[in-house]
Amino acid sequence: MTKPLNLFILAGEPSGDRIGADLVERLQARGPVTLTGVGGEALTQKGLKSEFDMNELSVMGWADVLPRLPKLLWRARSMAKKIIRTRPDVAVLIDSQVFSAIVAGQVHKAAPDIPVVLYVAPAVWAWKPERAVALTPRFREVLSVLPFEPAFMAKVGGPETTYVGHPALARFTQRPAVPARGPVLLLPGSREGELRRHLPLMRAVAARLNDHPRVTGFMLPTPRVLKARVAAEVAGWGAPVEVITGEARKAEAFATAIAAAAVTGTVTLELALAGVPMATTYVADKGQAKRWVQYKVKFASLPNALLDRTVVPEVLQLAPEPEALVAEVRCLLDDKTVADAQVAGFAEIRRLMQNGAPEAPRVDPAERILRYLKS
Repeated sequence: MTKPLNLFILAGEPSGDRIGADLVERLQARGPVTLTGVGGEALTQKGLKSEFDMNELSVMGWADVLPRLPKLLWRARSMAKKIIRTRPDVAVLIDSQVFSAIVAGQVHKAAPDIPVVLYVAPAVWAWKPERAVALTPRFREVLSVLPFEPAFMAKVGGPETTYVGHPALARFTQRPAVPARGPVLLLPGSREGELRRHLPLMRAVAARLNDHPRVTGFMLPTPRVLKARVAAEVAGWGAPVEVITGEARKAEAFATAIAAAAVTGTVTLELALAGVPMATTYVADKGQAKRWVQYKVKFASLPNALLDRTVVPEVLQLAPEPEALVAEVRCLLDDKTVADAQVAGFAEIRRLMQNGAPEAPRVDPAERILRYLKS
């Protein structure tokens, strides 16, 4: 770079924060970067001073969004005004799809010459593909983390979409084998609503598998800001659950785990890339469940969507009922062939993620962003 890159970046949850930090690190390796925007711990370590607490945006489902809607809309307006006023070389909005779309729409209306890029495509392949067309005027480009998304986005009339891989490819190394004994990972999500709906499921997994001969304990990774709240909750579970924070501790936990119970989010991709057998779950609110039925969602978890077949079990519910999830985790512990079949599928996923699809090979995200640097 011949001049500093003026970058506005916005991440609304921990997975987006990690993606953003990876992007900034790649850009900083090429030259100076001036940062403004919103992020969490990972982006803060790269030099961002967040405009507000990222966790204000960590909501999913109408039951969680509606009580906070006025403040979310106010935040969206303020971020759009910030972008319009400061005129960055490029604004990168990471996931947080509804919030990002509102911000991008307001920027496009007032200052259409400012390039706004969406990093992480919405799951239009799963439900409501007509959303893709609405993205085109708002976003100059979409950077996707799933290799099949560029072709699908082109098919349904979305913006230019480029496959850039996922930072988890570098953060997690697939193990040669699953350990004979070790901890079980409990991954209830990081949004407040997800914790409320999924911690009861995780408690049941810990209680009912605590005496299994292969299980040495349980580990629950969570963002640092949530550690005290989660630790207080698990203290009364009557099973040895260690609440951990930070990417280094998370990577260590993934390296030693024998299985995981995980919500159907980005963490399922991380587990797959690390070679950790898993049972996935999600307790949906009524709005989410209605969309699943209306759009006949084929797969909820990323490993299954990536390979277009059932690789990991999906326990989808409207209320926390732990029996099915406990049974799926127990099966992974008791039947080596089931766990081995998952791990073989995970190897396929890693190869696909590393290379990309024939029509959409993997591209460095920093190179895509530098296209917008003003000379």
